[in-house]
Formats: sequence, structure tokens, C-alpha cells
Amino acid sequence: MKVRQAVADDAAEISAFLEELKALGKRTRPHDAAFVRDHYINGRDGIRCSVAVDDSGEILGLQILSRATETNPWGVTPGWGIIGTHVKASAARRGVGRALFAVTRKAAADAGLKKIDASIGADNVEGLAYYDAIGFRTYRTPDGKICKCFEVG
Repeated sequence: MKVRQAVADDAAEISAFLEELKALGKRTRPHDAAFVRDHYINGRDGIRCSVAVDDSGEILGLQILSRATETNPWGVTPGWGIIGTHVKASAARRGVGRALFAVTRKAAADAGLKKIDASIGADNVEGLAYYDAIGFRTYRTPDGKICKCFEVG
């Protein structure tokens, strides 16, 4: 497995696996290729958008790191990082998330971030366990969400 910067040409493949996650009840946000391109790959406040790929180049997972602005919809403290992680169902439990976070953590440090927020649905058992396992800790629980913080250091 290799982690690389996502590019615009990845949008359709990412969109397809996000559609699979939606069908499994693991995603509610938009997932069409234009959304992926505009909000994840080329996001205005984006710091890094990484994909993990297997030896054949198939995308196994995606991780987005952006900087929270005053108007962010999640209520994250401006200046913090905001992270989102999505792993293809067929690639779950294969180290994809850990590989992605190793790159994202460095990008956060390079960008001067002190903290990163992960806002996870309270019913997303896998997501909550993942963020706990990589060192995020709960710091607030708004309606239906559990927000975890990682201290970049």
C-alpha cells in the first residue's frame, strides 16, 4: 500500500467507493465526483487530501485535512485542523487508516496546526474506535456527534 496526494482524476473512483459507504449506511454527506473534487481534493481551506492505493493503483481510502475557519459548519475552533477519513468497505481492518494518518499527521505539523478535530457520528462504532486507536480523545459531544481532538504536538 502507498499513500499519495489525491488528484482531480481520482474524484470518480473516490465517489464510487463513497457511494458504497452510503449504501451501507456509513455516509450521509454528498459524494458525487464534483463534490469530491471541489470539497476534498481542491477544498478552499484544504491542507492535504491523501489516498491510500494498493499495488494495482486501486484507491482503498481517503483522508482529508483542512483548516477550520470562523464559519465552519462543525463548530470547530478556528485555526484547528478538521479531519475526515473514509475507507473502502473491502479494505477495512488492513491498516489503511493508520497509513493515511501517518502522512496527515506530518502535514498537520508542517502546516503549524496544534490540534485536529474529528467529528464522528455517535453511532459510528468503527470510526470512533479508529480515532481512539490513533490517539484522538473526546472533548465535546454535540447532538448526535462525538468530537475528538488530537494534539499535534
